Order: sequence, then structure tokens, then C-alpha cells
Amino acid sequence: MKKLIISSINHNLSSAITLLKSIDSHIYCDTSVEPYCSSIGDHIRHTLDFFDCIIDGLDSNNIDLTARKRDQVLSTNKDSAINYMYELQETLLSYSTVNTDYLLHVTDHMGKGKVTVNYTLESILTHANSHAVHHYATIGYILCQLGIEVKIPGFGYNPTTPINKREGI
Repeated sequence: MKKLIISSINHNLSSAITLLKSIDSHIYCDTSVEPYCSSIGDHIRHTLDFFDCIIDGLDSNNIDLTARKRDQVLSTNKDSAINYMYELQETLLSYSTVNTDYLLHVTDHMGKGKVTVNYTLESILTHANSHAVHHYATIGYILCQLGIEVKIPGFGYNPTTPINKREGI
């Protein structure tokens, strides 16, 4: 199961890499699309922050999703984001052989305060992947509003979306 999850995440990261390689840096950093005025780079950085929190907290068994680094280089430099994604893919592959017979403590802010709950490595990685897909959908919206057409099948769609509606961007 863990190998399938990691393979799925890496597939989605590869799709994001394909996207970033197909747009210019100006589009990556454009913040003109309302209502949130966030850039594609902001969404990419945010999804990478989530994975970064997992990696940083794994050894100590204290994954804090509120302790994001918010590295602005990833928001503004698409080549740095691409390189980070390649490194992330390698790191995730190394988890294929990690013992996961224990629970991880994962902290997040629920709007009314922080809460720590138990996850398995598989469940937090699954959560991170779903979170990324959600932001990829927002990236698709930004591209549409900017009049940029990129064809990446399935990008931004949950795999459970009916196939006839899951065109991607």
C-alpha cells in the first residue's frame, strides 16, 4: 500500500513539474487573479510546505503542520520549486522501506486552536497528496483566468471524479 501511495504522490509531483516547465516565470508569480490574489508559486510552495513538515517531523514523531517554513524562494523561483520536487520524490521513494508499524503525532490548527492526532505514515502521506490535488485545482483556475492553456491530463482532479469530467487542465 505504501508503494502505491508514494507512486501516486510522485506522479502528481511529476505533473506539477511538467506544468512548471511549460509556463514562464511571470505566470508562475502572477498574483492578479481574484479573489485571493495568490500565485501559482504560492500554491506550489504551500503544498511543498506540507510535505516538508512531514519530512521534518518524521524522525521525532512530531509532525507539526503549523510549522511551515514558507520559503518564498519556492513561491517566486519555479526552478527552485522544480528542484525541490525532484528531491522530494527521491525522499518519498526512500520511505518505501521505512517501518510504519507505529502511530505518528500530527499537529494542526483547526481554527479554534491546535490539536494533535495520530496518523500512520500512509495516512499523512495520503492527506498530503489530497491537499496537493486541491491546490492543483486552484492552480487550474488561476491558469484559466489568465487565459493560459496547458494540457496535463487529470491535473487538479481527484481520481474519483468521473472520467468524463476529469479532463485536467
